[in-house]
Amino acid sequence: VLIIGGIPDQNVSALEERFEAMAAYLESQLWFNVEYRPAVSYTSLVTAFDNGDVKLGWFGGFTGVQARLVAEGAQAIAQRPQDEVFRSVFIVGRDVPARSLAELKGLTFTFGSESSTSGHIMPRSFLVEAGVDPESDFRGPPSYSGSHDKTWRLVESGSFQAGALSSAVWDRAVAEGQVDTGKVSVVHITDPYPDYHWVAHPDLDETYGAGATEAVRQALMAMSPGKPDSARVLELFQTDAFIRTRNENYAGIEDVARQLGLIE
Repeated sequence: VLIIGGIPDQNVSALEERFEAMAAYLESQLWFNVEYRPAVSYTSLVTAFDNGDVKLGWFGGFTGVQARLVAEGAQAIAQRPQDEVFRSVFIVGRDVPARSLAELKGLTFTFGSESSTSGHIMPRSFLVEAGVDPESDFRGPPSYSGSHDKTWRLVESGSFQAGALSSAVWDRAVAEGQVDTGKVSVVHITDPYPDYHWVAHPDLDETYGAGATEAVRQALMAMSPGKPDSARVLELFQTDAFIRTRNENYAGIEDVARQLGLIE
């Protein structure tokens, strides 16, 4: 059985629906069984990948870098088109007058997971570029909500005055009417950077047979909204296709993480 996993960046039920659908699709395209195994944290997924318990992982930009560092020879194989130009959004609560990153100084602030590319790593780097030190310029140390949807809910409820999260999660929540935009709004949208992607374990071919890694990549890239076996899966991943990617595309994320002291 090929075990797949994904970083827990949203609520559990949404993740189960998404990845169980993907497991069923991949199993229909390949010569071995595929199952989804939930991860309790970003770090636990990297650990499971390192141990070989998870052979195919849906990682963010930073966790993908971590996975390839601990499992030498692992390959980034596919991503969504939007993951080439991913963005984060900074949001503020009602009655917060901030109109720029610099004006977030003095506010209470929450990131998402500490290991999240779009919920922490890249937002932190953009804050630093704007002259905001997250460890000293907020009202108290920044919090870590654990997931993107929790971040906007904490700001909407007034628990925190500002926060940062994935633009994709924010846009979907707004489109589905989950967010009260009278209580929380966007103050800044970041420049683009690469983010989510599938990473194949280095022993995939050895375990499942020659060509297994490429077969998984081709199965992902063959998905189309016009195909009944993959249309719903693509919808759950908020995309209309998966495209080829490679390890080198995430060198910039690794550089930022090293500059921030998050990896040595």
